[in-house]
Amino acid sequence: MNSSSTNMTVVIEYRDSFTKAVAKNVIVVVLGISINYINAGLIHTFCKHQIFYTNPRYILFIHLVINDMIQMTLTVTLFVISYTIYKLSVSICCTFILMTLLTTENTPLNLACMAVECYIAICLPLRHMQICTIRRTLVLIGSIWATSMLSALPDLFITLATEPLDFFHSRVFCLRQTVFPSPLITKKRDITYMVFLVLVWLIIFYTYFRILFTAKRASKNAKKARNTILLHGFQLLLCMTTYVAPGLLNVLLQWFPQNYTDLLLAYYIIVQVLPRSISPIIYGIRDNTFRRYLKRYLLCKFSTP
Repeated sequence: MNSSSTNMTVVIEYRDSFTKAVAKNVIVVVLGISINYINAGLIHTFCKHQIFYTNPRYILFIHLVINDMIQMTLTVTLFVISYTIYKLSVSICCTFILMTLLTTENTPLNLACMAVECYIAICLPLRHMQICTIRRTLVLIGSIWATSMLSALPDLFITLATEPLDFFHSRVFCLRQTVFPSPLITKKRDITYMVFLVLVWLIIFYTYFRILFTAKRASKNAKKARNTILLHGFQLLLCMTTYVAPGLLNVLLQWFPQNYTDLLLAYYIIVQVLPRSISPIIYGIRDNTFRRYLKRYLLCKFSTP
């Protein structure tokens, strides 16, 4: 029996009680709405002030926030569907899974780009305006999406080539391994994730240590940039758990099959929710400029009757 059919059997055999299912869905939906509400405030603040949408750093940040909002909405929807509708048409599930994969893989790439921008601002300040233009930033965002598509879309093409047409009209429990069941996809995923992991961490380490050496002899801004890179690294570490989680879940399934649905909830909160909650902290609270304008927006919002 392969891993996808094993997971499906366990989910069916150990389904949660009604009360437990309701509690889990309430937790997930409340977390999703809360994070998206905060992020919506960040987007509103960004759009209302020219100082942000003419700055490459904030453009990259707000792209990360929008990407996280899409990803959060998709994953919350899939979580609720798994308890309510339970099974989806493969064609509909493919759409959900592909969009989720794209937005999930965008996050570490975006964080790496933000780390590079931070490095240029601190270590190459005289060339920052020349290198980090708005046009190049938009091209970079397009490249992030193109890279994620090159990683995710082959899953669909391989499935189209290996599965009969009737498969796409069937109904399944909506997981990546049930709509893209080919073993070739699993091997491709492992290789792609390893390449992503190595490249992004090399960028994070390089930029951090270059900023660290600059911070020893430079301004307070350099030290703050170093701390920002550290937070990016922690956020990235949480995001990268996506790459090792499938194998870990399979191991835990063998050890604790009766707790599998609880493990899925813990996985969702650690891998999907926590990384998306750090973005507002990095720029919404730590960044002086953004904090000032965000505070002004919140004061106006709550003082308006």
